[in-house]
Amino acid sequence: MIVVEKLTKRFADVAALEGVSFRVERNEILGFLGPNAAGKTTTMRILTGFLPPDEGTVTVDGWHVPGHSMEVRRRIGYLPENVALYREMTVRGLLEYLAALRDVPRRRLRASVDAAVERCALGPVQERIVGELSRGYRQRCGLAQALVHNPKVLVLDEPTVGLDPKQIHEVRNLIKELGQEHTVLLSSHILPEVSATCDRVVIIHRGRIVAEDTTAGLSARLQGDLTVRIEVRGAEHELRRILDAVPGVQTVSLQGGEEGVIRGELRMGGHPAVREDMAREIVTHGLGLLELSPCGASLEDVFLQLTKEDSE
Repeated sequence: MIVVEKLTKRFADVAALEGVSFRVERNEILGFLGPNAAGKTTTMRILTGFLPPDEGTVTVDGWHVPGHSMEVRRRIGYLPENVALYREMTVRGLLEYLAALRDVPRRRLRASVDAAVERCALGPVQERIVGELSRGYRQRCGLAQALVHNPKVLVLDEPTVGLDPKQIHEVRNLIKELGQEHTVLLSSHILPEVSATCDRVVIIHRGRIVAEDTTAGLSARLQGDLTVRIEVRGAEHELRRILDAVPGVQTVSLQGGEEGVIRGELRMGGHPAVREDMAREIVTHGLGLLELSPCGASLEDVFLQLTKEDSE
């Protein structure tokens, strides 16, 4: 649905993008991550037709940017990080105006606005003036304007900025729902949000793509040997003896706790049979196995590792 090929953009002597290429498949939710000034916003502005590239192409649903900018815009709903809204209009009036501007047929206009209002939970404020809304409601209004013409592609830049925890949860669920009918490119600084919402992740750093995979794939690539969290009820010396005898266990870090519960982390070879052998030995020797779970690298770990030059 979206194909970005060898995208390059320079501002004076500064290269904002250098040969950026990636794809977003139909009905996929792709997380687009990077530190400040990495090239995220520049990429999104080129993709949505607001900025021409110096080199390279973007294709949206078969239409190219540059060359067919208006056709591309008809197929995209864009929520910029700081969305500009007509503050003197009512919410419903704004959405009706933007729907008409985006060529929604008159016979479908009311239904299109109703659907956007319902999806973004704007019903209680749809007759209020936009400028009088809270920041959270204005952000919802921004999301509604991106949806009102039912585009094939949604480009969302920090869609949960200004929302409270309950609203963030609702918007995350909405984005997952939208991914069943739309292709979604999501940029966010909230890494747990990307982990919970996106099918794949692209990480951009200093104008170049440095990683592209599922969050699980990125974690596995960084993790190497497996770290396992363990919790057992029993004697610590007996547990240590058992673990030392299991082939593949490399390091053991344990700490006794209340009511005879021992907690800790183990470093071992990544083969799953090691965990199976360990669990069997612990249970066979009469200890109570409460937890034995892998500690994969989080998306935050991956992000910091791939962009660590910024902090050195």
